[in-house]
Amino acid sequence: MSGSFLLRRVFYGLLLMLGVVVLNFLLIRMAPGDPAVVIAGEMGGATEEMLESIREEYGLNKPVLVQLGIYIGNVVRFDLGESFFFNQPVTTLIGHRIGPTILLVVTAQLMSILLGVFLGVIAARKPNGPMSAFVSVFATIGYAVPVFWTGIMLIILFASVLPVFPVEGMQSVKLRDANVLVKALDVAHHLVLPAFTLAIIYLAQYARLSRASMLEVLGSDYIRTARAKGASERSVLFRHALRNAALPILTVAGLQFGNLISGALLVETVFNWPGMGRLAFDSILRRDYPTIMGVLFFASFMVVVANILTDLSYRLADPRLRGKG
Repeated sequence: MSGSFLLRRVFYGLLLMLGVVVLNFLLIRMAPGDPAVVIAGEMGGATEEMLESIREEYGLNKPVLVQLGIYIGNVVRFDLGESFFFNQPVTTLIGHRIGPTILLVVTAQLMSILLGVFLGVIAARKPNGPMSAFVSVFATIGYAVPVFWTGIMLIILFASVLPVFPVEGMQSVKLRDANVLVKALDVAHHLVLPAFTLAIIYLAQYARLSRASMLEVLGSDYIRTARAKGASERSVLFRHALRNAALPILTVAGLQFGNLISGALLVETVFNWPGMGRLAFDSILRRDYPTIMGVLFFASFMVVVANILTDLSYRLADPRLRGKG
């Protein structure tokens, strides 16, 4: 694999991150409302002199471009400022929340890809059979249903009808002093419903996409040749056809990663999952600008990294792209 390709992708990613930082800063500064008033309100009210003191302390009385230059310089040093509401460094707040969000998003991504591809491959074996019809109907319904509605329905189902899974939080209070294995199993138990809620839309997309890709690949000459040589149906499907059919799935998976992160905000709010989405929601309500920009910065960084990894995976899966610039 060409090292120059990776360097170029990293360089473009850094340029994109710079654009994201500038755009986020300007858009949030254009939003109505005065952060100094919000900060003073948390103190129980303040005089005009105190408001000016707050603006001076946080640099809010400086011109917007000056504030932007200072903020970019701080971001380069990985200093995202201090939260107006929580009175903690933003990096500390995000450091406590980014783990649950990554766990939720990665689990939902893996769940949607694995289950979606499996359903698509099974449906492609008999394109006119009942399984193919089920995948088409499931994909249509799964893509149309809003994430928050799915989450609420699952909470009603598994809180009232079938109390099998926990519907709130990330771990049980009574197990916080348990050993590592018990705590890990408890987190996995809490993770099932939020991850499935977040994954179901993309699971439906991957099922439909993999079905279409497999049908196209299964009609290729080399598949007929493999069957003529006596290859088993399982070998034809998973060894020969799936590898080529997986290329568009990898592309879509990288593009959908950003949507997964944005969807995590709703899922974390519905299930009270202690991740960055919940932190962003609370910060928006309190006009905590540094925290909002910090969450957006980290979310954008995760998307850029995911896109680079997707490009690398694509080149590993398709030998024709190796060695190309």
